[in-house]
Amino acid sequence: MNKIKLGIILGIVAGSIDVVPMIVQEFTWDANISAFTFWVIAGFFISSTELNLKGPVKGVTISLILLIPLAFIIGWHEPAALIPITIMNVILGALLGYFIDRFGE
Repeated sequence: MNKIKLGIILGIVAGSIDVVPMIVQEFTWDANISAFTFWVIAGFFISSTELNLKGPVKGVTISLILLIPLAFIIGWHEPAALIPITIMNVILGALLGYFIDRFGE
């Protein structure tokens, strides 16, 4: 499959995985939409960026770079919320990077 299409599809999957606990915790819809679109965009960038890194490392690197602007906004109001967000970012970023690297053309 085309690497960029795969990145977007896997980004949709990762976004869905990230948003499910947020819906259960009754987060606002703007937060849910923001998290979902974050992963779609991360999937696109992971699949289209040429870095000389292994897939999981590339996924974590790009997802953490994309998290920086959000981290300022989230951390300003709820610094403790950055811990689970960063953990989820590392896990999903590594998985995205691995699967895009493994199954993309």
